[in-house]
Amino acid sequence: MPGKPYPTDIIEQARDVAEAWNQIDPDLTIGELTRAMLQADVDEVTPVTAQINALETQLTNLRNQRDAQYGSVWDKIKRARNGIKGIYGDDSSQYEMVGGTRLSERKTPSRKASA
Repeated sequence: MPGKPYPTDIIEQARDVAEAWNQIDPDLTIGELTRAMLQADVDEVTPVTAQINALETQLTNLRNQRDAQYGSVWDKIKRARNGIKGIYGDDSSQYEMVGGTRLSERKTPSRKASA
């Protein structure tokens, strides 16, 4: 996917252009474009950007909570598998039922050629 069709510092650039435009001639129009139109667009996008940043912060917090919960669930899965492996054995069908690989179904390690 190609990058965005605008630079990442677009708001800063727009503010710099509006400030310079104001110093050059506040009443200057370029075609139908005025400094006030540019400033109005910057003023409109600023709260949207702030809202996006706030939502990204909330999303980051929720992702962190989810990751902590996933870690807890994964720990319980490992404990359950190891418990069943310990009780029924590592070649049992019960161990396979909880997602373990039975000992008889594992590949034997291949020998490495000696130098």
